[in-house]
Amino acid sequence: MTEPERDRKAYALAKEYLLGLAIPGVTPALVEKYLRFSQTRPRPDTVAGIYQALLVSAQNANMKAGVIGGSIDGVEKLGVVLSDFEPAGILGKFSSGPKAVLDEIEARLKPRGKIRRTPRSIWPHYCLTILSAARFMAQFPSATEFYKWADFFDQDDRARPALPMLLAREIEGLGFALSCDFLKELGYASYAKPDVHVSEIFGALQLCPPGSDDYDVFKAIVRVAKHADVTPYNVDKLFWLIGSGRFYDDPQLGNDGKVGSNKKGFIKQAKAKLAG
Repeated sequence: MTEPERDRKAYALAKEYLLGLAIPGVTPALVEKYLRFSQTRPRPDTVAGIYQALLVSAQNANMKAGVIGGSIDGVEKLGVVLSDFEPAGILGKFSSGPKAVLDEIEARLKPRGKIRRTPRSIWPHYCLTILSAARFMAQFPSATEFYKWADFFDQDDRARPALPMLLAREIEGLGFALSCDFLKELGYASYAKPDVHVSEIFGALQLCPPGSDDYDVFKAIVRVAKHADVTPYNVDKLFWLIGSGRFYDDPQLGNDGKVGSNKKGFIKQAKAKLAG
C-alpha cells in the first residue's frame, strides 16, 4: 500500500468507525458539523479579542484548563484584571512582573482550589504567558494587521509551519501544539493541533513514527489531509473526536457531550484493516 493510499484509508476508517459506534445522536450530519470549520463563527475583530483567544488556547493542555479557566468560570473572567484584554494596558499595569498579575487574580477573582506559587506551577507559569503574549500582541496596531501578517505564512505551504514555531518562541508557555490550536480556532483551517490523542493514533497506525514530536505529527496531519482531500482542521477534529469522545457543542449527547474515548478500540480495528 502506498503512503497516499494508506492515508486515505486511515481517514476513511476513522470516519467509518466513529459513525459505526452508533452513539445515539451522533449522525453523519453532526460529525460533519465538527469537521467543517464554521464560516459563520465570527473571528475576533480587535487585537484584544485575538489576545483573549490566545489566552484560551494557552490553557488548552493537560490539567491547565481545569486549573485556569475551570477555577474562575472561564478565561473571559480575566478581563476585569487584564484591562479588558488590551495588551498595552496590561503591560502598563503590570510592569513589575507576573507576580503582580497573580496577586490581583487571586484578590479579585478568588480562583477555586489551592494556588501553588512555585515557578513551575500552573498559575505562575500562566501569568508569564499573560505578559509575554501581551508584549507580542502589542506589536499589532489592529486585528487587520495581525491577520495580514498571519496570512503571509498561511498562503505558502513552505512557510506555514514557521508561524506556530515563531509564536512558540515568542510567547512563554504556548509551545508548537497550542500555537496551532490558537491559529485553527481563529479560522485557519490549514492548521491542526497535534495533541496527545492524535499523536498516539497516528503513531500506532504508522501515519508517523511512534514518539514523533509535535512538528512531525503536524506535518503528518497535513499530509493525510492532502491525500484525503480535506483540510488539516478536518483531520485533526475527526481523530480527536475518536480519542477524546468530547462533542463539546452538544451537551445532550452522553454525559454533557462526553461519550467516552474510543481510541484503543479504533487503533486495534484500524491496524488490522490497514495491515490487510
